[in-house]
Amino acid sequence: MDNAAAIERIKAMEQRFDSALKAAAELDEAIERFKDSAKDVEALIAYYESDAWRNDFEADAEGRFPANLKRGVLSEDGIYNLLTDYQRLKEILV
Repeated sequence: MDNAAAIERIKAMEQRFDSALKAAAELDEAIERFKDSAKDVEALIAYYESDAWRNDFEADAEGRFPANLKRGVLSEDGIYNLLTDYQRLKEILV
């Protein structure tokens, strides 16, 4: 048996092992954060479907908010894409 080749193989596999362990741990944490975000998503859905969102959207279009106000939530595509992605991921995890 060639010890040098075996040592190199073990080192390479150990790197893969460490990488896979890290990826699994990060995914597990991300899944927990995703599950914890359910209340946020429910609140976003309620807001998006409300008159308040439409009023805020129109006020923004009229320039009644400060230019430096972060308002991605008023982007129809942005919130739609978030909700679509959330639903797709939720189906994968169920």
